[in-house]
Amino acid sequence: MGIGRFAFTPILPMMQQDAGVSIAAGAWLAAANYVGYFVGALSVMLVPTPAPTAIRAGLVTIGITTLAMGLHDAFAGWLVLRTLAGIASAWVLVSTSAWSLERLQPLRRPLLESTVFAGVGAGIALAGAACLAFMRLATTSARAWIVFGVGSLVVTVIIWPVFGPADRAAASGSRAARPRLAWDAERWGLTLCYGAFGFGYIIPATFLPVMARQAIRDPAVFGLSWPLFGAAAVLSTLLAGRIRRRVSNRRVWIASHLVMALAVALPVIRPGIAATLLAAVGVGGTFLVVTMVGMQEAREVAGPAATGLMAAMTSAFALGQIVGPLGASYLHGADGSFSAALLVACAALVISAGVLASVSRPGRPGVS
Repeated sequence: MGIGRFAFTPILPMMQQDAGVSIAAGAWLAAANYVGYFVGALSVMLVPTPAPTAIRAGLVTIGITTLAMGLHDAFAGWLVLRTLAGIASAWVLVSTSAWSLERLQPLRRPLLESTVFAGVGAGIALAGAACLAFMRLATTSARAWIVFGVGSLVVTVIIWPVFGPADRAAASGSRAARPRLAWDAERWGLTLCYGAFGFGYIIPATFLPVMARQAIRDPAVFGLSWPLFGAAAVLSTLLAGRIRRRVSNRRVWIASHLVMALAVALPVIRPGIAATLLAAVGVGGTFLVVTMVGMQEAREVAGPAATGLMAAMTSAFALGQIVGPLGASYLHGADGSFSAALLVACAALVISAGVLASVSRPGRPGVS
């Protein structure tokens, strides 16, 4: 999933150079993926599918669509492929979250839960490091897509046996017994805040390498932004697994929004490559933590109906992602500056942190 959702970000500077992709075109390709993510999350919520089946289908689709990105150069085709990859990524995130947390929660080992979500960061770090090497070797963006597509399919083959027939049958039976999701103020609040998170993080998550390239032209330097983003995502997620033994999911979520808001604003406060790389660490170090604790909070709040709340939150998240890149394309200045878009994202994160602190179900403090 780290490749299906995020390999586009470090490849975008390469596509700008060898395929003539503009910021506006890059924003549309990013938005296509996020539209797919929204459709995929809705489909999980509306069409009951056993989690192992959805995970397998999603992994195969990610591999094929990523590979196909490198096999032709039609922009319309790229839009379709990025949309399909987004649909598949939502299947994988929601279904894997529900499937794994259901099995790991009784063990009361938060580090295991964190390891699952750190996998996305590992995919991001791998894609970023590979693109850094590709740029040094003057490899084309088409070849990069092909390498990532083949790699995704190889990994899919390796983990395929995990989701066997017995597991699919058990998941299907569990889903049949799952109650419908009942909405209240807390569940609406969590969903809206998760949507604000999607809007707030996606502008740097889409354009960080482009922003770094604007600050310094040396690919050995600006190419570091995405590996740093992924490495921070892995380490912070594992660290959060230990912190959660003493601090609630809600507190971790609020703190992550505030740290992310500061990181998003850094390139505006102090333009330059140093601030951009710090933003990569700050956003990368919080976005997977929010993803993890958000899904865990959904399970705690909704119980047996958690998959429905997870899918609803992911749908809101995807809507935020759709608005983010298109808004950045509209707001970025004539000189290519992302300052206005980053400040709007910062404000959304700060406001949502306040909302998270105030919403709670009856009898439960807003921040517990």
